[in-house]
Amino acid sequence: MKTLLISLMAATAMMASAPAWAQSNEIAVIVKTANSNFWQNVNKGAEAALKDLPDYTMTFQGPAAESNVADQVNMVENAVNRHVAGIVLAPSDPDALIPSIKKAWENAIPVVLIDSGLSEEGSKYYQSFLSTDNKAAGELCAKEMIERMGKEGKVAIMSYVPGVGSEIGRVGGFTDYIKQNSNIEIVGPLYSQSLMATALNQTVDTLAANPDLKGIFGANEPTAAGMGRAIEQAGKAGQLTAIGFDGNQDLQNFVRNGTLDGIAVQGSFQMGELGIQTVAKVIAGDKVEKFIDTGVVFVTKENIDKPEAKNVLY
Repeated sequence: MKTLLISLMAATAMMASAPAWAQSNEIAVIVKTANSNFWQNVNKGAEAALKDLPDYTMTFQGPAAESNVADQVNMVENAVNRHVAGIVLAPSDPDALIPSIKKAWENAIPVVLIDSGLSEEGSKYYQSFLSTDNKAAGELCAKEMIERMGKEGKVAIMSYVPGVGSEIGRVGGFTDYIKQNSNIEIVGPLYSQSLMATALNQTVDTLAANPDLKGIFGANEPTAAGMGRAIEQAGKAGQLTAIGFDGNQDLQNFVRNGTLDGIAVQGSFQMGELGIQTVAKVIAGDKVEKFIDTGVVFVTKENIDKPEAKNVLY
């Protein structure tokens, strides 16, 4: 116990001393999945930040699917074992990643979280958390939903991976706002595991089972994309209020053609860019905020070509 305490004290001392941070020149960016335009846009932001940091290199990786949490844990473990300078991480599970992040902390490797947070137990092991305020973003989507469909009727919630930090905030914020500000009946949530094809099939079934549905919310990129396709296939475009989350080309097209009334778009590029910049600041010994809000823009047909939307769409 004494030996562990001494090692932890030593690690903490290293963290307080700027030169002791960097053990190599590699910053590892580890996201929920590499197979998503959203996360590829995070990659672009990280690469942009690296242009101003010539002393560092970057690696970018993520599991084949967001639900492959064990694969992501292994990626973090491997980054720690090769003594990277820092880690930018979008954790796929609020609890499963804590032991690996603790290991990084014990080895004086700074960790900056993006997009999703950790359970309270893990808060002392990372240096900063960059994210959309997902609860506020969910509330924004609910407010827009009510304004368009009214305070009565049914709304279906098409969610992604249960228990993920962003999902808890986003869907929780949406649900709470609906319950507190309307008499709307909620159907779901249904969980697509962030698979577009699953979301498509779930939406087809939901539309068939609820012909009186007045609204539908798709809570992340692959889920909203599958939802949009299902709405089109069912010939329901424009017949119910549909709101999505994130902003790839498919979702932009759905907004333009009226399949979706709007999309709440996070600053994914900013997450990557600020993630790298924040790790570099920690290594340099600069003070950073524990939480940095990367913002959200609600994009509709009316503002999709304006700078405020173009800055976040991808």
